[in-house]
Amino acid sequence: MKHSQFSLIIATGFAMFTMFFGAGNIVFPLALGQIAQDQNFYAILGMLITAVGVPFAGLIGMSLFDGDYKSFFNRLGIIPGFITAAAIMGLIGPFGAMPRCIALSYSTAATFLPSISLPVFSLICCIAMFLFTFRPNTILDTLGFYMTPILIGSLGIIIVMGFVNVHSEITTNHDHWDVFLKGLYDGYQTMDLLGAFFFSSVVVIGLKKDLPKDHTSHKEILKIALKASVIGALLLGLTYTGFSYVAAYHSVSLSGISPDVLISQLAIHVLGPYASIIAIIAVAFACLTTALTLAAVFAEFIHKDVSFGKIGYIPALIGTLCVTFLVSTLNFNGIAAFLIPILQVSYPALIVLTLLNIVYKLYNFKPVKFPVLVVFLISVILQFVNH
Repeated sequence: MKHSQFSLIIATGFAMFTMFFGAGNIVFPLALGQIAQDQNFYAILGMLITAVGVPFAGLIGMSLFDGDYKSFFNRLGIIPGFITAAAIMGLIGPFGAMPRCIALSYSTAATFLPSISLPVFSLICCIAMFLFTFRPNTILDTLGFYMTPILIGSLGIIIVMGFVNVHSEITTNHDHWDVFLKGLYDGYQTMDLLGAFFFSSVVVIGLKKDLPKDHTSHKEILKIALKASVIGALLLGLTYTGFSYVAAYHSVSLSGISPDVLISQLAIHVLGPYASIIAIIAVAFACLTTALTLAAVFAEFIHKDVSFGKIGYIPALIGTLCVTFLVSTLNFNGIAAFLIPILQVSYPALIVLTLLNIVYKLYNFKPVKFPVLVVFLISVILQFVNH
């Protein structure tokens, strides 16, 4: 399917937003606003840095490498680069982000459909994800042109109605700096920088397919990707800000509610008894669209980079979804418990790697191994000291 360049930029920007917006992107802005309350400005500022600015820097950085994550990570060395890429793949794939998406969808659905079990729900989700991803080249079109409008509409209704008849913010004793750091660290939990490293290949493949053959140069693709990134980042930032402020204004009604059911309880509170449909649609589409992108990317990684073609894409996809199913049965809180320390240790070093790779491509600044290693070791030490 060929599209005009303008419509392609819009669709790609929408697709970027949809690929990024998964389980953590719903939970953590709401939980942040619930805690920060009248200090939410400082909290969401911190989150916007690590949950919008950093991931799109990663997307741009990978676009400079033409979506080739091997070249991106191999600046650390061939073996360290492969280990880093494989570890990230596992975290954003079947051992982290994918099952977390399913677990959050289940927590929301179970609020209104308590009779359904997590294993049955997870199985249904995995089958649906397979049907959407067994042809990976169609993902960008499916996300940008069909799923994103439904997702944005569902989220928009909850946010807009949340500002209608709002309660006043509760005055808290939180320090500006403390809530800023809380937002900064909560931005790690979205895991969007990790996803950006590999979403870029989906974007590049999709653009090459949709652009005329005489407009598929690296420069042309990079230009479109940059313009689309502005749209994606704006949508993501507006959604985070809206969610956090709605949660801040309704923090009294949301007091004591577990993060994984915040979205459903907020929808019930602001929309009334018929909110179940809106809440389920919003969460299901947000989680499904992110999870199916991750499934395709991880299956391609197994197919091409781990098995060197010996394992086909379809078998790799089936295996990915089987592991996802098993991990998802730990539920949202169980998955989050082991992800948090891993992300707090790895994220700062990956941010440094991203920035250094961008500077390398633009200005040929070559140092990378030592700065990344130093930042990683400092993060490890701080993690042990704080615990």
